Amino acid sequence: MITTTEIHDVKTATGLMRTTLYRPDIRGQFATIIFYSEIFQQTAPIARSAAILASHGFVVLVPEVFHELNPIGTVLAYDDAGKDKGNADKWAKPLEHHDSDTCALVDFARAQPFCSDKLGAMGVCIGGHLAYRAALNPDISGAFCLYPTDIHSNTLPCDVGNDSLTCTNDMKSELVMVFGKQDPHVSKEGRQLIYQKLEQANANFTWLEVNAQHAFMRDEGERYDAALALQMYLQAVAFFHRVLN
Repeated sequence: MITTTEIHDVKTATGLMRTTLYRPDIRGQFATIIFYSEIFQQTAPIARSAAILASHGFVVLVPEVFHELNPIGTVLAYDDAGKDKGNADKWAKPLEHHDSDTCALVDFARAQPFCSDKLGAMGVCIGGHLAYRAALNPDISGAFCLYPTDIHSNTLPCDVGNDSLTCTNDMKSELVMVFGKQDPHVSKEGRQLIYQKLEQANANFTWLEVNAQHAFMRDEGERYDAALALQMYLQAVAFFHRVLN
């Protein structure tokens, strides 16, 4: 399916958020996937991932996750300077601001004539965490979370008791959680903690651990695993067709 791309500056509670929209280049209404990026924002690999999802019949929104902290259009490089800046942004933005961003994206999607009323969330790295966080929003029907960081460690700023691990007790959306066993950012003990919390919350979730490193979906760099990435795209597409369509 051929796709088309648009740029929108979405109004949020904390300022304008540049959002790239990918959608099928045909008439109709389609379910929406909010696709949360890594700390580097919308890099070329993130854009390609979004286009893949859109080509399967979805509207895909890619927001600049740190829009308050950078000029509009900022993309960080996959180098030490980019990593340092992205991590600094990650530790500076409260989860509550990410929550209000999600609310703004839901409202934006539902105002578009080509969007149905169904929304899901997907993300990689911190974006996986933000997809998990978005699944707490009752307007999000399902979330596909790829190697989400900082859930187990509670290292992102937020109000006391509003961290994502604690809020798992309020999880209503269906989840798919995917982790690489060789990922140094989420240890075995960290994965077990998240799994136990989801079990205790009686959450509706699928759990996958694969032999892969962190960022195995990113089609640049030595950690990319093309075979596993293809499997994840197929599983994500099937998941979203089921929970959104």
